[in-house]
Amino acid sequence: MTVNINGLDIVSADSRNYPERPMKYGVIVYQGALTIYNFNPEEGSEIKVYAQNISLGRKHAPVIGSGIFISGFNDEAGKIFIEKLTTNEIYSNGMIPTGQPNLITGAVFIAYGVYAKEIISNGAITTYGTNDMVLDVWGTVDHWITKKKIMSFGPSGIGFVNFGHVKTFKAEDSIETYGMGARGFNQYDGTIQDATFKSIKTVGDGSIGMQFSKPVGRITIQESVITEGSSGETLVKGIIKVLKADAISVLDGGILEELNILGDLVTKGEDVVAYHVNGGLVKAMYLKGKIMVHGKKSKAVLVEKNGKTDLSELKEYI
Repeated sequence: MTVNINGLDIVSADSRNYPERPMKYGVIVYQGALTIYNFNPEEGSEIKVYAQNISLGRKHAPVIGSGIFISGFNDEAGKIFIEKLTTNEIYSNGMIPTGQPNLITGAVFIAYGVYAKEIISNGAITTYGTNDMVLDVWGTVDHWITKKKIMSFGPSGIGFVNFGHVKTFKAEDSIETYGMGARGFNQYDGTIQDATFKSIKTVGDGSIGMQFSKPVGRITIQESVITEGSSGETLVKGIIKVLKADAISVLDGGILEELNILGDLVTKGEDVVAYHVNGGLVKAMYLKGKIMVHGKKSKAVLVEKNGKTDLSELKEYI
């Protein structure tokens, strides 16, 4: 089966009431205004997708639920192959109650059983609610490029969260999140081989700039990572936890082959760390700019719990 879409503009929609919702990593996901869902588990069941020029919602008038939602039956059955997906502006709001630990949405959600060759996000992508991911991957993506801002305005809203396998990702404009526990980028499962970000800014207690707990390849930030916040609650794999708004956090299990920061690492909050290797490993680290911390008990660099990192660029901060 092949699905061809070109020039689709969904002004308003509410997809929260559909009962079929994928579940993994301790959370359930709402379907979207545009949903392509292979719910057939039989061997050989496949859907091929060509979807171009997709627009959803309007600024301050988002679609309700997820935005673009594409899912297979599970990791092994009911596959979907995306040859090409291009988007214009996307605005979504899951309308999830604050404090709900096991329900999420995504403005662009590539769920399990999905293999995407190419995704091009030409327009801004924005979420407004609690637990609203802007970009979320559980499947496999070869190449993804975003050309405009990635923004979230809600508690535990993440700019880009990757549980899947991504070869290359490039954000040509900033990722910005506003809300308690709203992080910029998370790698909690799977891997990403080569990711380039223009800049990341988070505003809110518990809002980490970038966090890694799985191995990745090369990570490049062309400008700066800035966090404004201290400790706060946030959703992690279906559990509400208290995190600190570190700029870079590398947890146990996180391994970075190469980390390139061409701008600054900046924190504006109490008792946080700009560069925190908390049990993980950073094999090569390059810092062109400065590390700046503003707040009581905050630190520029902290390596603990048997973490290891290249310190050649950080001697003045140790």
